[in-house]
Amino acid sequence: MGGTALVTGASSGIGEVFARRLSGLGFRLILVARRKARLDRLASELRNADVLAADLAIDSDLRKVEDRIAAESELEFLINNAGFGVQGVFPETPRDMQDRMHRLHVIAIERLTHAALRGMVKRRRGNIINVSSVAGFFPTPFNVSYCATKAWITSFSEGLSMELQATRSPVRVQALCPGFTHSEFHDVVKMDRSMIPSYMWMTAEEVVDTSLRRLKSNKPIVIPGWRYRLLVGFSRWIPRLLLHAGARRFAQSRIKG
Repeated sequence: MGGTALVTGASSGIGEVFARRLSGLGFRLILVARRKARLDRLASELRNADVLAADLAIDSDLRKVEDRIAAESELEFLINNAGFGVQGVFPETPRDMQDRMHRLHVIAIERLTHAALRGMVKRRRGNIINVSSVAGFFPTPFNVSYCATKAWITSFSEGLSMELQATRSPVRVQALCPGFTHSEFHDVVKMDRSMIPSYMWMTAEEVVDTSLRRLKSNKPIVIPGWRYRLLVGFSRWIPRLLLHAGARRFAQSRIKG
């Protein structure tokens, strides 16, 4: 292949696997994350990889990455993967962390996608994968902002995909919606993994491979794992009141635990 791929949140988890897979396909990489030391270490293991340390929740850093995207005349992939979670009762969690999550999941993705599409549409080639979550389909207590921002990512990506198809553009946009995935994410939010059955966990490699495979069919929403596809599909037939009741019971069980 060839061309350039820019991956945000590339220092670990799904982002790191995307970087490794795309490097293996022959793409020149631009690795973006806050932790420069980790990016440097990953870049040393890959061929033709540049490091761009940036905190996408900070406007000056976000502009830096936008400018880099605009300057890339051969950008073939944009992977918007950077993200994090904040668990807890909404009014009791720090407001700056809530603001940061919205900036990272919403503003950063909107601006980087806009910067990338301007060139991709003109060149009539390119792929944008916005990493969302199955959580976006299920508003959940103690995880309110995360679910809401992931729902925005999915809706935004789906709408863009339809818009590009309506204008007969070959550029593809995908909302990747994984479920529970082995990564540092759950360590950061201090989640007890034992609460989730082992069969519901997937590896980052499984998630990324599903994303890249499904990209060829230009499906706007990709949900890795048949269990999660079944769960999301089934939820569309369940009355909202029942979903709310289930979410409340799950939340109450966590409080008691």
